[in-house]
Amino acid sequence: MKQKLVVAITGASGSVYAKVLLDKLQAMPEQVDTVGIVMSKNAKTVWETELGNDSYKDYPFTYFEKHNFNAPFASGSARFGTMFIAPCSMGTLGRIAGGLSDDLVTRGADVILKERRKLVLLIRETPYNLIHIRNMETVTMAGGIICPCSPSFYSLPNSMEALAATVIDRALDLAGLTTNTYRWGSPQA
Repeated sequence: MKQKLVVAITGASGSVYAKVLLDKLQAMPEQVDTVGIVMSKNAKTVWETELGNDSYKDYPFTYFEKHNFNAPFASGSARFGTMFIAPCSMGTLGRIAGGLSDDLVTRGADVILKERRKLVLLIRETPYNLIHIRNMETVTMAGGIICPCSPSFYSLPNSMEALAATVIDRALDLAGLTTNTYRWGSPQA
């Protein structure tokens, strides 16, 4: 069965993670039915600064404004199965942990958690303070998955996108999507 997914992109550094995620989802039409995207104004600025373009506009997905509570994934009845927040700022993490549904990102996360579906937070911050750690614990206890943007190196990535893909491929695995990626113990490609 094809999946209905939400991708939220916050203003944390790490736009390459969002780009690689969108690229990979676009290449999975046999597994993905719908992708709804909500992107903060700061996320657009960070993308343009870090990646030097505004290619976030070029994906064939449905975009929703940050305060559009009429988006389908603002309700559990729309049956979106997984929400990725990539990258996830610590402010967004804190609002989700506190149950504050004050925009479409946090409302979408709240809906995913209440419906017992998959919320994957690709957090992008270092170092963590105790508040961050406690917020991660709260979200984990509520059923969310903390997937830090901590790349692996054993596949010998040769570009920034290949390095980011080591994290994104793990996130896609968490959502139950099949990816063609290097697996530990497999021969190098």
